[in-house]
Amino acid sequence: MDNAALNKLVDALRDGCDRSFSDARAMPPGVYTSADFLALEEQHIFAREWQCLGRASALKAPGDYLTARIGAQPVVVLRDEQMQLKAMSNVCLHRMSVLLEGRGNVRRVICPYHGWNYAFDGALKGAPMMDRQPGFCKEQYRLPAVRCEEWQGWIYVTLDPAAPPVQEQLAGLTTLIEAYGMSDYIETFYEEHVWDTNWKILAENFMESYHLPMLHRATVGPHSKLEEMECPPGHAAFNYHWITKEASLPIGNAHPDNTRLTGHWRKTTALLAIYPTHLVTLTPGYFWYLALQPQGVGQVQIRFGGGLAPEFIADPEANKHMVTLKKLLDEVNAEDRRGVEAVFRGVHAPLAKPGHLSHLERPNYDFARYLAGKLQSH
Repeated sequence: MDNAALNKLVDALRDGCDRSFSDARAMPPGVYTSADFLALEEQHIFAREWQCLGRASALKAPGDYLTARIGAQPVVVLRDEQMQLKAMSNVCLHRMSVLLEGRGNVRRVICPYHGWNYAFDGALKGAPMMDRQPGFCKEQYRLPAVRCEEWQGWIYVTLDPAAPPVQEQLAGLTTLIEAYGMSDYIETFYEEHVWDTNWKILAENFMESYHLPMLHRATVGPHSKLEEMECPPGHAAFNYHWITKEASLPIGNAHPDNTRLTGHWRKTTALLAIYPTHLVTLTPGYFWYLALQPQGVGQVQIRFGGGLAPEFIADPEANKHMVTLKKLLDEVNAEDRRGVEAVFRGVHAPLAKPGHLSHLERPNYDFARYLAGKLQSH
């Protein structure tokens, strides 16, 4: 796609976002299929925004680490000896090999290529045989630090030194969901998957519950009352909507020992989309989440995890609740995967054309406006 075509696509996205919500339409197909549009997103969104890498409780002991890629930059987040979270470049300062893979525990960060090794603060501690090079000075080497903050028990990182603190950006959301006590929810499973769809199609699927009765008719659909759903206007860094329901699982409602939530909140599920890629279903009894990383326009890596509120963890039936929750979420995910992969096939069609959004797709409208706003500097 040449520059003129890319500009035309960005203009089409902006033009759609200039419509009032009552006349809003889905985003243009090229937003999902263009590699050049993804390159713009990498430059203006992924290189600058705060992104969630998972639960802080996954790093329990000194040396526990997890790895990720923020745009083109591999990063590692670990617990240091003082139990502080530290994030840094995950690329060796010698010949630029990636250092660590996946998740695990180390006593020192050791390069698998030549054995250069680093302390938890990024300082170079060992470089085999380099003392023979007079120009080499070990003390001059330190892995570049990456900004890392914790919010509500989540690990967030950004490559932008000027980005406002994540606590500040999500202050409005903190207030909205305070009574749930999400910081204390316990992760009971974590997996990684790759689906054949564009990252935004999956994000949008999570943001709207209009599809629940149809796509999830074999699982959670029958328990979802669309007429009672609330989709308020979104905020600059997130959108959300509420569902008040008799849950399909007992853990979907507040545990009898839960004194934090009162009235209808004991049966209210919050669906949170924290831009650009952190998606959380927060119920009074459990939570689950997706954290997305695009792999080209046609694939998305998914960090998928979830668990229980502290009262259900303390319950004698905790293990049974965990198994029940995971079984349901696996079924729901399988339905979502079929849905979002079908949309990705569809957006390539020559006759594909975006239609009007329903009143239940307000979060999708706000997401499109977020994207258009971030890409305006092109």
